[in-house]
Amino acid sequence: MNHFEFKGSLKTVLLAGILIGVLCLGWTWMIDDHNHTRFWSNFLHNSVFFTGISFTAAFFIAVCITAYAGWHTIFKRVWEAISAFLMPGILLMAIIGLGVYFHWHHLYHWSDTAILDPSNTADFDKVLYGKSSFLNKNWYLGGTIIIVGLWIFFANKLRLLSVLEDNFEDSHFSTHRTMRKYAAIFLPIAGFSSAAIIWQWVMSVDSHWYSTLFAWYATASWFVSMIALTILILIYLKGKGYFHQVKRDHIHDLGKFLFAFSVFWTYLWFSQFMLIWYGNVGEETIYFKTRYDHYPVLFFANIFINFAIPFLVLMRNDAKYKFGSVGIVAIIVLLGHWMDFFLMLKPGIYETAMHAAPAGEAMGEHGHEVAHAAEHVSNFVSGFTMPGLLELGTFLGFLAFFLFVFFTFLSKAPLTPKNDPYLDESLHHHV
Repeated sequence: MNHFEFKGSLKTVLLAGILIGVLCLGWTWMIDDHNHTRFWSNFLHNSVFFTGISFTAAFFIAVCITAYAGWHTIFKRVWEAISAFLMPGILLMAIIGLGVYFHWHHLYHWSDTAILDPSNTADFDKVLYGKSSFLNKNWYLGGTIIIVGLWIFFANKLRLLSVLEDNFEDSHFSTHRTMRKYAAIFLPIAGFSSAAIIWQWVMSVDSHWYSTLFAWYATASWFVSMIALTILILIYLKGKGYFHQVKRDHIHDLGKFLFAFSVFWTYLWFSQFMLIWYGNVGEETIYFKTRYDHYPVLFFANIFINFAIPFLVLMRNDAKYKFGSVGIVAIIVLLGHWMDFFLMLKPGIYETAMHAAPAGEAMGEHGHEVAHAAEHVSNFVSGFTMPGLLELGTFLGFLAFFLFVFFTFLSKAPLTPKNDPYLDESLHHHV
């Protein structure tokens, strides 16, 4: 079967998943504090996570084209369909940007204009004033639209050229050469712009803190999640009779990427932690001290789930051939890196919310306990200390929405790119 049909029970299941996510967001809004911090933080967390996965798919397509790689050709339509989520992704992040612009939420401490006024001597923040040329509401919204808009342009261009290649046999490879030009232009743009957008979307929730490794770290987390999702999608589609030409060798290569970039992510995690610990500069160490002291379960589980499990299971060469082993690790890693972004975002957002809360007012239904959670490690704040059922339900809804967009775009073109010059190499690929 060379055409995927998106209908029936799959569409019903995904629509039900989207409904669960909407209901969880709605319930979160109703029980939340006056700034709806938990709602907005959940919305930001999942929007960033799935938009980033989509970006890394588009980026890796460009990498493979530029590197003259052919092993992935037989299933490249999967990555093209994953990159299609950039279009709803820009809308999701524009909502966050509008929230910054019109003060609908208090996710970012730097968005408080009172602390940027030098005449306000009581609250003036000299550090954030110095960063205000980048961390400001105009660039957050405008930069998001410009940068993600560029990602969409190149992802769509590569997709359109790929589909165009199906329509006629081009003996001179002119279409593929055009793809190579767009891919080569996209790579440096993607590299620099992704760092800027990660600083803006994620790192700036801890607005006094900075790390030169953070953009690499977050991008590696996105990439590992994208590879994990690719493995799960291919296993599912092969079970339904599609992609019968995708062999164990292709899954093996994806398993190698899952293994290798889990190790690379760990290298970045350790390098960032070790250098900041060794430097012992207060404005840098506070990031890890907060997470180590107040989020110890997530802090150590992050390393165990995202490094120890894929490392120990996928270290054996034969494990990467087994759909069951690779699939289970992919599920664990996907959830693990979603949790990784939870740990990147929630502590800084919670601290900002504590500053934004009026005196004597607590967050949600937790009362006095929540208002002092930043000082007392033993306190548990649902949705911030650990993901709660509402967070998991919201993740399920976003995942269903992501897959709905994915399967919709997958159904719009043949699964096998019949005139791709590297198709024969992919069909005969072996490890």
